[in-house]
Amino acid sequence: MDIAERIKKLRTALGMTQLQVAELASTSQTALQKIEAGITKNPRNLERLAEVLQTSPEFLRFGVGHMDNATVVASAGNYLPLISMVQAGVWTEIQELPPLDVELYPCPIKCSQHSFIVRVEGESMLPDFRPGDLIYVDPDAQVENGSYVVARLDDENQATFKQLIIDGNKKYLKALNPDWPNKFVEINGNCTIVGKVVFTGKAL
Repeated sequence: MDIAERIKKLRTALGMTQLQVAELASTSQTALQKIEAGITKNPRNLERLAEVLQTSPEFLRFGVGHMDNATVVASAGNYLPLISMVQAGVWTEIQELPPLDVELYPCPIKCSQHSFIVRVEGESMLPDFRPGDLIYVDPDAQVENGSYVVARLDDENQATFKQLIIDGNKKYLKALNPDWPNKFVEINGNCTIVGKVVFTGKAL
């Protein structure tokens, strides 16, 4: 279902007419008709519509969560939550986030239900990754030498984005920026690999 079908289905289930919903949502019946016909793809009054239809904006927009006061879960279909590096550092297999506090982005590739997105911070991974780029992280993906990973060092309160280098029995987190100080950080039992980067969305 798309947003048009979800709104129409909920309206019908509540036994309401287009005019009734439109009046309660402070919009016009014509505007609602365009939404249900699929002409208007991104309604401006989505939050008010969700309130009238007794659901959440996330359910209307993405079809995720329950139809009443949805809680967005990391396993929300093909949409992944955008979280901070601090949240990534404590990410668990099933992470619940308040629906109004999270942005969801479509994932164009197959990834596990525990996957998430973080925004690149800083310049340590230039020139390949710029600040603001979105990296899609799958905690269940197998990492190997050369993988880009989000990792958490034991003495840090947030995760970091680096390249994993495996050289014999030694492992390193590598910054791609040739001018970056401490380009290699050796890890030996003091680091948790949160997940492997499986896709990147470049910032405009």
